[in-house]
Amino acid sequence: MRHGKKFNHLGRKAAHRKAMLANMACSLIEHKKIKTTLSKAKALRLYVEPLITKSKNDTTHSRRTVFSYLKQKEAITELFGDVASKVAERPGGYTRILKLSNRLGDNAQMAFIELVDYNETYTTDKPKKKKARRSGGSKTTETAVVTETVVAEEVATENVTTEVVEVEEKTEEVVETAEVVEETVAEVTEEKDTTEVVEVEERTEEVVETAEVVEETVAEITEEKDTTEEIKEEESNDSSDAEKAE
Repeated sequence: MRHGKKFNHLGRKAAHRKAMLANMACSLIEHKKIKTTLSKAKALRLYVEPLITKSKNDTTHSRRTVFSYLKQKEAITELFGDVASKVAERPGGYTRILKLSNRLGDNAQMAFIELVDYNETYTTDKPKKKKARRSGGSKTTETAVVTETVVAEEVATENVTTEVVEVEEKTEEVVETAEVVEETVAEVTEEKDTTEVVEVEERTEEVVETAEVVEETVAEITEEKDTTEEIKEEESNDSSDAEKAE
């Protein structure tokens, strides 16, 4: 039995409990928010908040005292640097516990424990938004609204005009580039046509020359054939005359 129990032992011996809380405190200082069971979160809040209060007085004695609990140099540097500057004006209550649903394995109640000053969702020092009243306003507010609308319209028209000018410049550039492309294409086609005509003329000249050569060779062959036929006829006539004489 545990008579006179004043804190949750978390089912651990003293050394194990202190080591676990020290590691959880270092993780909370490093990440500013951790997820654990609800009982451990409550025990961690009692463990880490006095250390955060100690960090407001940045002396060697305070650093050595906090180091005897945390045992990590990186956590000490973060705690006495960024965290201490954040909580300098806060008189306590540095952490917040947010309950979550139960864990699937053992149905333990889960929770988030976080440093209050690092949660932007719950900060109260945000700049307040001005609410515009539709009715019951003074004339000065109405004139101010009118001037604001006029200025906004002028700015919108200036933006539109600048955009139109930019579009016109871009279209002119596109048209110029298109004209240059058309000129180059026309030049290329003209050069191509002239080269094709020259090639055709050269080919026709070659064909004509070859035709003339063929005609000359045919004429020579026909002449030779005619001469050979005449010679054969004369020889046959001479032979027939010789036979008649005999």
